Amino acid sequence: MAKPQEEALELLQRYSLRKTSCRLEVLDLLLHHNFALAHSDLEKQLGDKYDRVTLYRTLHAFEAKGVVHSINDISGAVKYALSQEACDQHQHHNHIHFSCTACGQTFCLNEVPVPTLSLPTDFDVERLHLSAQGTCKACRETVK
Repeated sequence: MAKPQEEALELLQRYSLRKTSCRLEVLDLLLHHNFALAHSDLEKQLGDKYDRVTLYRTLHAFEAKGVVHSINDISGAVKYALSQEACDQHQHHNHIHFSCTACGQTFCLNEVPVPTLSLPTDFDVERLHLSAQGTCKACRETVK
């Protein structure tokens, strides 16, 4: 199994993205977390290494190439998570997001089947956003 820094480099190569220190570090952070991260989360963890615009451009480039997807969570913040395609797992463009009301983390639930949606023939669905709210396993266990 590759180390996260090596995985980050492999992702940049696979998606034909230029290798920069910011891109490597952002991917490394996303690979280290099993939940989505907001721009502000990334800023806190990266410190003052990169300015706000560089970080936004990095996330925009990742999203445009399909490396990450954005999630509007219950707080109104936009968060970013690695796309399943980037993780070499089954491709799930449409999946459920779970927002924990206790810790504020947002998780991609790729293993949960998305219900079939029947729309009138005049409409073509390109992307479906489903979200659930409640308490995650970690928070539920700390309450017990």
